[in-house]
Amino acid sequence: MSNAALYLHPKGYDTSGPQLLGRLAAGESFLRGFLRHADVERYYFWNSGGARQEELDDLLARIHAPAKPITWIRQADRRSLSQVGVLNMPVPGVTAESWHRRPFGARAYAICGITHTTATDRVMQTIAELLIAPAEDYDALICTSTAVRHSVETQLTAMRDYLAAEFGPRRRAEPQRITIPLGVNADDFTGAPEHRSAWRARLDIPEDAAVALFVGRFDVRGKMNPALMALALERAAVRTGKPIYWVNAGWAGSARAEEAYESGSRALCPSIHYRRIDGRPIDVRFSIWSVADFFISFSDNIQETFGLTPVEAMAAGLPCVVTDWDGYRDTVRHGIDGFRVRTVAPPPGHGADLAHWFSNQWITYDNYVGATAQFTAPDYAEAEEAISALVLDPELRRRMGAAARTRAREVFDWAAIIPQYQALWTEQNARRLAAPPAPAARDNPFRPDPFTLFQSYPTEHLSVQAVVALASGTTWAAARGVLQQPLAAYSGFNRPTLHEVELVVDFLARRGSAMVAEVLEIIPPERRSYVERGLLWLARYGVVTIARAGARP
Repeated sequence: MSNAALYLHPKGYDTSGPQLLGRLAAGESFLRGFLRHADVERYYFWNSGGARQEELDDLLARIHAPAKPITWIRQADRRSLSQVGVLNMPVPGVTAESWHRRPFGARAYAICGITHTTATDRVMQTIAELLIAPAEDYDALICTSTAVRHSVETQLTAMRDYLAAEFGPRRRAEPQRITIPLGVNADDFTGAPEHRSAWRARLDIPEDAAVALFVGRFDVRGKMNPALMALALERAAVRTGKPIYWVNAGWAGSARAEEAYESGSRALCPSIHYRRIDGRPIDVRFSIWSVADFFISFSDNIQETFGLTPVEAMAAGLPCVVTDWDGYRDTVRHGIDGFRVRTVAPPPGHGADLAHWFSNQWITYDNYVGATAQFTAPDYAEAEEAISALVLDPELRRRMGAAARTRAREVFDWAAIIPQYQALWTEQNARRLAAPPAPAARDNPFRPDPFTLFQSYPTEHLSVQAVVALASGTTWAAARGVLQQPLAAYSGFNRPTLHEVELVVDFLARRGSAMVAEVLEIIPPERRSYVERGLLWLARYGVVTIARAGARP
């Protein structure tokens, strides 16, 4: 099976911080699954963020101790990604990475990105720019559900139509769009009878009570409005006459937001016994499922693309009651693993005002997705019927839960999904190697060389025939003292080292003066461009003087 270098940045995989986001949980789950199930001889990790090695080692040890050798690729060493041939990223950033790859030639490596939330302005821009970036047909964007795949294709069609109208038909190939779901490490969610008893005792829930569980972020606008679940549960409680407990295992951005979430939910379901617990601690995340008889999640928000928690619930053997929305449609089989509740939203063409205001930044992202969600309605009759059936029929819960557990292990465990990644990487690498050679090109019209873009600013440009000399009375000790001062030493990116400056000062002390080209001959070739422009840094602080070509200081 093929391999890929994994873009390893703590922000893509670390769930230990206070903000537990879905993409982080998905990233952590993928990395654990890859370390457990990838059919490779060694792992390749690209330290894309320049993190300390100890930090990355700790991250891997915390997620799953690697059992195979590791090749680390340094932050600035994109050229070494060609050792593997494919770069796998936990973000949809194929567009930006294709520009970063360009200086090494497009065939240097293939890029594989993945969608999470696609409703942000940044991600929508990224997707549209796939058609104008130097991406190739051996690059790929993984879409985690058929729904998000459709939305990506819809946006690309609109961009393609715009480009064709303005500039004519498109000639270059497009990156692939592939549908591969997110996965779970199903064994992590295996509960036990003692866990169920312990959680029920902790939350003061009778052993024989019916318990609905929701797991997720408490964010009415930016994630999911609990009102939909509250109203449906209340209807089921009234219909069945049975006590129903609702456990919310989640987290909010602030105590105030959490209180508003909880008080609003309680007000809409007075017959429901409400329980809340912080869902972030690791001992809660993987064991809270034991408390429940069924899982409930009424996603209503375009922020969602796949929805990992229903699959986690299925792995724990819980039937699900979810809205028929986005990726939930790909995971929960209606009437088999649980129930999907019909949703209704406005037809295409009824949200231009929302798009316009969001584009102008007159409303925030949270208000944009929140306002859009306000026009999504579930079928409460279907919801009431589904919840009531599960509350009243323990055998139905058992049967659906068993089907859900089997499906989670056969379809959504990383043991089944990692091979799909590797098959994609194999195809990408084969296409890359079969592509004609592509020349390297450093120009990026979105991020041009500042000395090219602003070339008209100075009086003149440095020439290799310009004459350099030490300023009067300058010694190495004096030069070092000036250059190490804070006002001279800031922003030291790719400047001459102090050792290189000493070489230049000693050379000029012996020669008196020399052309720039002559000075560069004492510098190793791979460092000459940095020292060449660095001579202006020395002149800026009075260490050397630079005269026009043909002149003598």
